[in-house]
Amino acid sequence: MHVRYRPDSPAVPRWNAPTRVQTIVRPIMAPERTPEPRPVGGHRRRVRRRGSPLWARLCVLLGAVLLVLSSGALAGAQVLIGRATESITQDDLLGGGGKGAAEGGPSLDGAIDMLLLGVDVRENWKENNTRADTIVILHIPATHDRAFLISVPRDTLAEIPPYEKNGFAGATAKINDAFYYGAQNGGDWAGGAQLMAETLKNATGIGFDGAAIIDFGGFKNVIDELGGVRMCVDERTVSHHMVMVDGEQLYKVDARKAGKRRYAEEVVYEKGCQQMNGTQALDFSRQRYSLSDGDYGRQRHQQQMIKAIVRKAASSGVTSNPLLVDQLIHAAGAAFTLDTGGIPVADFIFTLKGVAVGDLMTLNTNGGRFNPVTVDGTEYEQLSELSQRMFEAVREDRLTEFVIENPEVISRS
Repeated sequence: MHVRYRPDSPAVPRWNAPTRVQTIVRPIMAPERTPEPRPVGGHRRRVRRRGSPLWARLCVLLGAVLLVLSSGALAGAQVLIGRATESITQDDLLGGGGKGAAEGGPSLDGAIDMLLLGVDVRENWKENNTRADTIVILHIPATHDRAFLISVPRDTLAEIPPYEKNGFAGATAKINDAFYYGAQNGGDWAGGAQLMAETLKNATGIGFDGAAIIDFGGFKNVIDELGGVRMCVDERTVSHHMVMVDGEQLYKVDARKAGKRRYAEEVVYEKGCQQMNGTQALDFSRQRYSLSDGDYGRQRHQQQMIKAIVRKAASSGVTSNPLLVDQLIHAAGAAFTLDTGGIPVADFIFTLKGVAVGDLMTLNTNGGRFNPVTVDGTEYEQLSELSQRMFEAVREDRLTEFVIENPEVISRS
């Protein structure tokens, strides 16, 4: 049964009525919830407001910066950047995972490598009881004329080193657990990012110039302010997280709490290109259980969403209209955490001014194919020889040449 939203429905804006999202009526018989990991220790803090993703903010700012620079209005560019970045929370997110002196230290003169971590935080969850389920390495060559996004599988087998700041002794575990272990016992998100950065550096040899922690819920406001994005569903995808109740798309746990109906409508994204609002695009990009390639499919869809945001911002006139840029910045929110290695945020933005929309390439480890290994009865992903060579190319700043020679690492997003 296809659900057709009325144009005046408050659940879906007029400009974003979906055409291919199918809902199927099925009973929700037993409670289903994402298990909350047991806390090792630490304290509870107020849940942060959902903030803007670094990619979306930088891409929108980049267009506006180019606009004012092209007209010689340097002061205008500085005001715009200052307005957008004044509320950004900055913290030490790298610890031992940063670039050392032998690697050139944090600098914008050569290649730039940033660690981008996506976490899912909801109001009824303890903030530090979360894992970094999205792990992306952003590589910008020394030419500063293109950018690569490399997704790392969340289930990658990793040796997580000890973290003295909170007493964690180290473990062999899935790489996304590094964030959780670092955040416990007072480590908070900064500790989680530091332990993740060090774990990744040990696994790949890549030191980082900066890092960002992003609540992926922050994408919703950005996408809605842009008027939705066009996503192409390459495989029928069933939502593991959300259902429709009385015409509203809700998390399953929230639908049960509402107690409005015993039966809810299952959300299914059918194959084909379609317009999605923020809730739909975010939900679609988080799915992996119904996909034939699991987490690799989820990585592909998240990369597609990022590129869709960039394209929409560039093609809709947002980046050439200071008023719209200001509106988008407000919609994005203020709370996400950034570490630029001591380099001013504005300098990062100006350095990226040569990266155009078409210069963003998305890559996968292991050529986007499962490479499992079982240790003590638990199945993990392991980094293949191809992936290790790709990371070597990142370290040596010859990733462009590597991709030309090994096109199988390019994501289908």
